[in-house]
Amino acid sequence: MIRLPLTFLVLLGLAPFASAAEKKPNIILIVADDLGWTDLGCFGSKYYQTPNIDRLAREGMRFTSAYSCGPNCAPTRACLMSGLYTPRHGVYTVGSGARGKAKFRKLTPAANKTTLDPKYVTLAESLSGAGYVTAHFGKWHLGAPGEAGPKEQGFDYNFGGNRSGSPRGGYFSPYNNKQLPSGPQGECLTDRLSAEAVGIIEKHRHDRFFIYLPYYAVHTPIQAKPEVAAKYAARKPHGGHRNPKYAAMIETMDNGVGRILATLDRLKLADNTLVIFYSDNGGVGGYRAIGIDGAREITMQTPLRGGKGMLYEGGVRVPMIVRWPGVVEKASRCDTPVNSVDFYPTLAEIAGGKKPRLLDGQSIRPLLTGKTTRRDAIFWHFPGYLQARNDGSTWRTTPAGSIRAGDWKLIEFFETGRLELYNLKDDIGEKTNLAESNPAMRDKLHEKLLAWRKATGAPMPSKKK
Repeated sequence: MIRLPLTFLVLLGLAPFASAAEKKPNIILIVADDLGWTDLGCFGSKYYQTPNIDRLAREGMRFTSAYSCGPNCAPTRACLMSGLYTPRHGVYTVGSGARGKAKFRKLTPAANKTTLDPKYVTLAESLSGAGYVTAHFGKWHLGAPGEAGPKEQGFDYNFGGNRSGSPRGGYFSPYNNKQLPSGPQGECLTDRLSAEAVGIIEKHRHDRFFIYLPYYAVHTPIQAKPEVAAKYAARKPHGGHRNPKYAAMIETMDNGVGRILATLDRLKLADNTLVIFYSDNGGVGGYRAIGIDGAREITMQTPLRGGKGMLYEGGVRVPMIVRWPGVVEKASRCDTPVNSVDFYPTLAEIAGGKKPRLLDGQSIRPLLTGKTTRRDAIFWHFPGYLQARNDGSTWRTTPAGSIRAGDWKLIEFFETGRLELYNLKDDIGEKTNLAESNPAMRDKLHEKLLAWRKATGAPMPSKKK
């Protein structure tokens, strides 16, 4: 019997993992819209059913401290495509920060941009330059003169992406979308986008491809297939999850993810395809629990505080899953904070794409193999208003900024200068403000936040004249 050195045997065992990591994989990035942190079975929901996304979690890594770069739709998408924080590109909210009635606003919001400037080399442009076929399906929401933004900023294909933040014709055909011809009467938009993605995967099975699938779901309007909603109407609510139509929209999206995964299996592409599932911000709900009346509630993020439109955890902490066979350990978990500016440097590194000189994110590739990374902090900047009541008399947020460093998080409210400090390890629900009892940590984080705003040229709201 030949005795082989132990080191040789170890290396031999790791060979499949090394070869998988060295190959340039296909990349599929799926982004849900307004999906809350607990709105998946694999993230704790006992009401919503998501067997296909749960499969991703079993076969990949759950990120429990993943964040969006903003508390609503547009900023996260701009940060994802540019790799830059909001002060760099100026897209920090949807439409205008001058929301609600002016008489209730104590400050004049900073100017907001609704288009991602073409001067930024996008993630799609980087991957295209690395030889990837690039395809966009769904919500773009970053403007463009001709409303064909994805094709103007690096995508070879665009199905349904324009400046709109919600489906103009609703979730059933006709869609009233120039970038997506209507299907048969009553066809579901989520199903259609999934089918178009499957078609491009099949067409380019022999190429390297980047599929960016930012579903419009589960953004309002809340419209669902009646037969699926009826199933959830018969289910017992749990943990604040109680909306049958919203649940049905989640299930339809999950079925779309299942179609993508089944296509990869059928075409024998799964082993060389990196799949990411993510949400652009927190779910719509959790407001009344903290004394904010008048805001519509669709779901809950319990135990997180608040929801979409807030810099509290319920507004910015989101579900994220990464599956990469041969690289990412199955059923693994990562608690390290990451956010949407990290996608650009990570995917460009994996794909061999060129990276701009300036990127605010950092590659999380080491985390995918169970290693650690060093990061000082992550930041948020929101110098505008988001109303709660339609009359603008109450707010989901007033102008604010935030920082998370390690287990600590600080929020600064610009109207009053109020500082709130939380230890998220001990208090994930942000119930106990430690700003007065721990002034050393409060001041340390505030100084970091001020230095970051200065370094990025963050625009601030001004006093009313």
